Amino acid sequence: MEYETKTPAYLTSDPASFAYPTARTRWPVIITQAIDDAYRSVSASEDPEKHEEGKKIVAELANLKYEVQHDRALTPIRDDGYPDVAIYNKELEQLGNPTWLNVPWLYSECYLFRRISTLFSLSTHWKNYDVFARQKIKTFRSSRPAVIELAARYKDLVTQPRESESKGTPIDEEAERILFMEMCEICLWGNATDLSLLTSLTYEDIQKLQGSEARKAAEKNILVNDLPAVYDLLVAAKKAGKKERQVDIVLDNAGFELYVDLILAAYLLSVGLATNVVLHPKSIPWFVSDVLPSDFASLLNALANPRHFYETPTEDDALQGKTPEPLSETEVDELSFLFQEWSGFHAEGQLRMRSNRVWTHPGSFWRLPREDPELIEDLKASELVIFKGDLNYRKLVGDANWDPTTPFTTAIGPLGPGSGINVMALRTCKADVVVGLRPGEDEKLRETEGGGGDSGARKWAWNGKWAVVSFSKGT
Repeated sequence: MEYETKTPAYLTSDPASFAYPTARTRWPVIITQAIDDAYRSVSASEDPEKHEEGKKIVAELANLKYEVQHDRALTPIRDDGYPDVAIYNKELEQLGNPTWLNVPWLYSECYLFRRISTLFSLSTHWKNYDVFARQKIKTFRSSRPAVIELAARYKDLVTQPRESESKGTPIDEEAERILFMEMCEICLWGNATDLSLLTSLTYEDIQKLQGSEARKAAEKNILVNDLPAVYDLLVAAKKAGKKERQVDIVLDNAGFELYVDLILAAYLLSVGLATNVVLHPKSIPWFVSDVLPSDFASLLNALANPRHFYETPTEDDALQGKTPEPLSETEVDELSFLFQEWSGFHAEGQLRMRSNRVWTHPGSFWRLPREDPELIEDLKASELVIFKGDLNYRKLVGDANWDPTTPFTTAIGPLGPGSGINVMALRTCKADVVVGLRPGEDEKLRETEGGGGDSGARKWAWNGKWAVVSFSKGT
C-alpha cells in the first residue's frame, strides 16, 4: 500500500461509484454462477471422495456468498502455499479488517477471486478446476458468426499484401497504417457485437479509406486515441533494423477476446511490426473470464478441429434437442488457416505464453517495480507492452478517483515516462476511473442519456460503450 498513489481509491460504500452495485448485485450473481457450475460437476462425479470434497467446496462458496450479502468482515486468506497469501493478508490487516460493503473496490474484488481460488487449491481432487471454464467456452461458441467472419477477413488481409510483395508491388504505407489501426480497434472492442469496420473490408477497400468518413465513424466512441504514436514507434524500430523486436500483451478475457488478441499478435508478426509476441495470462481463475494458459490451449484445439468444436452439441443443446449448423468447407479452410498461422508462430517460439502470479496480486501496478523487479526488466526489453481491458487499466492507474483530465502518463506513476517501458492501454470503459480526457468532456458525457447527470456518478463509463487507447513512452 505504501507504493500506491495518494489519490483516494474507489470504495464499495460509495453510492456514486460502480463499486456500489458491483458489491451488492454483481458479486452475489458471480458466486451463484460458481456454485451452480461446481454443483453440476460434483453431481457428475462418480468418485466418492471427489464427490464429498466437492460438496464441501460448494458449501464454502455458499458461505462466501452469505458473507458478501450480509456485509461480514473479510477474513484472512488461508495458506495454500503461494507467497501472495501473505501480501493479501498483510494488506487486509492494514485496511483495518474491513467489511465487504465498505472496502477499497480494487482490493476487495481481487480478494474475492483469490478466496474462490483458495477453496479449490486447498483441495485434493479439485486443485486445477476452473469454475468459470464452462462460461468461457459457452461464450466463445456463441461468438461463432464473428469468429468465422474475422477468420475470413484475416486470411484476405494478410495474404493479399504478401502476394503484392512477392510481385514486387510497392507497399502502400498509408494503407498499412490504417490496417494497423483497424486491427487494434478490433482488439480494443473485443466482442462479437462490436466488431469494427474490418469485418466487411478487403485490403483494396482499406487502401481507399484514407481520411474517409468511415474511419471517423469507426473511432467516434474512442475518447483518447494514441494509436498513431504507437504505430510510429513500431515502424521506427522496424526501419532501424533491430533484430529482436518484442511486443508483450497482458491479457484480459478468454473466448472471443483472446481470439482477437491472437489475431492482433499474428498480424504484428506477419507484417514484421514484431519479431516475437509474449502473452501474459493469469495463473488462477480470475474475474470470471480472464485468460488462463489452459484457455490458450483450448482455443488452439478448437481451431485445430473446428468441426468437432462447433458441430458437437453441448449439454444445453442436447437438453433442448438442438443440432448446431455444420460448417462449410470454406469456413473450415479459413479457420484452419488461422490455426496454421498461430501454431506455426507458437512452434517457432515467436508466440509464447508467460505466466506470473503478480498479475493476480491485490494491488495496482504502481507496485510492480517493488514486487517484481525482474518482470520490470523483462518489460523494458519490449518495444511495446499492451495492457488489455478494464481491470488492467484500473490497475495501471491505481483505480483512484483521478480528475479525468489527468494525463495518463501521470496516472500510471512509476510505469510512466522514465520507466523504460512503452505502455499502451486498450480499454473499453466499464468502471469509474478514466484519465486523459479533454477539459469538459466528462461533464458533456455525463449529460448524455444514462450518463449520470447530477447524480455524482460517472455512469457513462460503466457500460463499455466508450473506450480509450492510451500510450506512455518509457523514455
